[in-house]
Amino acid sequence: MTELKIISSEDTFPVRHPVLRQGKPIESCFFDGDNSETTVHFGLFLKAKLVGVISVFKNKNSIFKAENQFQIRGMAILQEYQGKKYGKQLLLGCEMYVLGQKPDLIWFNAREIAVPFYENSGYKIVGEPFEINEIGTHYIMFKDMRH
Repeated sequence: MTELKIISSEDTFPVRHPVLRQGKPIESCFFDGDNSETTVHFGLFLKAKLVGVISVFKNKNSIFKAENQFQIRGMAILQEYQGKKYGKQLLLGCEMYVLGQKPDLIWFNAREIAVPFYENSGYKIVGEPFEINEIGTHYIMFKDMRH
């Protein structure tokens, strides 16, 4: 039985660190805007154990004309729980929250390895791949939430 809960930015670090920032200082788990009043962090709990996290920021990307934009960041599932549909649960829970904010679109920078996962959830690539230093190839992905 899983449960999705709102958590603090610091509560995301035990999942962000090993999955997204392995080998880097724990401070690298803090993202600009983490503590903004418009940012929400979700934790997915399995029998009270935190197994996945996702954060949603009210943040506009200038490549999109839409006004009410939300950015997903820090989506991560602990390695031993990957491939069990927990990521899909996290993403859907985040989307349900965002829908309550009357969004125009959701966007994010997806790691190359995660692109098929997001495509299966209806997200599309826009533009060319780009590198994030010491992390790897990324693609900007988005989903129009207006229909």
